[in-house]
Amino acid sequence: MLYLTLAMLVCLLVAGGVVLYVAYPHRGEKVPGVPWLGDAMGRAASGAPTLDEDEVELLRQR
Repeated sequence: MLYLTLAMLVCLLVAGGVVLYVAYPHRGEKVPGVPWLGDAMGRAASGAPTLDEDEVELLRQR
């Protein structure tokens, strides 16, 4: 029962983080109350690997 409770808590924290990111930093706004968290999320998102337009076209051709 303890493992289930901890797993649900982790799932809720991750889901809350995703909602918080989509609601504020993804749209270019500051997170009210905890601006450091929004800055950290923005840095993490900009550091994530993305596909360039050329790579997208190559994948579409396959």
